[in-house]
Amino acid sequence: MIAGRYALKDEVGRGGMGVVWRAEDELLGRDVAVKRVGLTPGGATPDLARAAREARLAATLNHPNVVAVFDLVDQDDQQWLVMEYVESRTLTQLVAEHGPLSPDDAARLLCQAADALVAAHRAGITHRDVKPSNILITSTGRAKLTDFGIARAAADATLTQTGMMTGSPAYLAPEVASGQTAGPHSDVWALGATAYHALTGKPPFETGENVLGTLWRIVQEEPPRPDDAGWLAPLFEHTMVKDVDARWSMEEVADFLARGAGTTTSGGLGSATAEDVEPVQEDGRTQTVPVATGVPPAPVPPVRRRRRWALAALGLAAALLVVLGVAAWNWLDTEPVGTDRARDDSSQDSAEPGPSQEPRPARPTAKGMRTFVEDYLATAPVDQTEAFTMLTSEFQTESGGLEGYRGFWSKVASAQPVDVQVDPRSLEVRYTVEYAMKDGNEFTDVVELVLAHRDGEYRIAAEPTR
Repeated sequence: MIAGRYALKDEVGRGGMGVVWRAEDELLGRDVAVKRVGLTPGGATPDLARAAREARLAATLNHPNVVAVFDLVDQDDQQWLVMEYVESRTLTQLVAEHGPLSPDDAARLLCQAADALVAAHRAGITHRDVKPSNILITSTGRAKLTDFGIARAAADATLTQTGMMTGSPAYLAPEVASGQTAGPHSDVWALGATAYHALTGKPPFETGENVLGTLWRIVQEEPPRPDDAGWLAPLFEHTMVKDVDARWSMEEVADFLARGAGTTTSGGLGSATAEDVEPVQEDGRTQTVPVATGVPPAPVPPVRRRRRWALAALGLAAALLVVLGVAAWNWLDTEPVGTDRARDDSSQDSAEPGPSQEPRPARPTAKGMRTFVEDYLATAPVDQTEAFTMLTSEFQTESGGLEGYRGFWSKVASAQPVDVQVDPRSLEVRYTVEYAMKDGNEFTDVVELVLAHRDGEYRIAAEPTR
């Protein structure tokens, strides 16, 4: 038992940054991942310093493609990092089991990793160890970036004071291999090297036992290119390039991967991004088309700000506006495909707003989703019976019925949401919640939900991380 709360189950991973166990969080009744770090009892070893750094930096990133860090606890002079447990395999394992990926399949996964790195770079954090084994792939095709153990904030100069080189040699950028400080541009190279591995089944520079020889080749030789990169070929020309100034930013990498096979390098990115595609929803869940290679389809990426549009795309959009304007009135009056029809069909379909009642939006909105989450978290601690009605019937059963639901919420004094992120297209919600328990304890958790929507009303349909 760790910290009187986390019961160890089984070892799920082992590496240079520590041993990872699956454990049960007995307070919340769910699995978590805990990583033991530090081998010197009572000492501030480099591993302990890295654990504290990882906890501090990764905890600042609330992103669906980053493995969430919940806590850093002490037990018997050992430190344990408590993280989100992700039932997954690494990108390394995926390629080893299925062989090299196609450009389309690789892009689906790498785009999500790039999104996570965009968020890290905007927060002033460089990961510094981007590689296939640090990208976890879930059964639903979601990629999650993990192991910020040697990450570094822009203002943190403590890690390399000894001159120690950090990162995996095969994926190091030339400037890092030659002893310079890593920055966001180094993560760009490493993601390109990871893409190389995904497409070829091997790293761009084989390491073996001669690490110094590998570093020399990275610095002196021209970076290799995959033989059959397809439409991803420009990615390597703008990531695995020695001139740091010639590399794309991580934001540009994410844009390129999201826009797919129609991407060009002339500044005109012609194909649609994931945010331009309306997903078909069924029972509040996003349905995607399976890919033929056995790689699970990725869920719709988080909404990103549109960036560089090609003039051709703008012209096409202007022409389409004329056509779409004619149909807009009818389109706006329809409801989303596949919403939950099991609830009060006869009354809600025919109901019209009264004189003082504002019409509810026919489609999910970001404001509506945030308001629902805030109302739910305000209700659950004080009235479990009412809050239970805010779940779909399927999720009520999954939650153990009303009595099972009360088992946790009856112990909560208050639940304050922080940084609520919503995607009205996929009906996915992610937020940090600060719990104050009736026994005086306080803790913070990261929650992911999938909502169901009908006629402006929301219900909780699923909690993927349960």
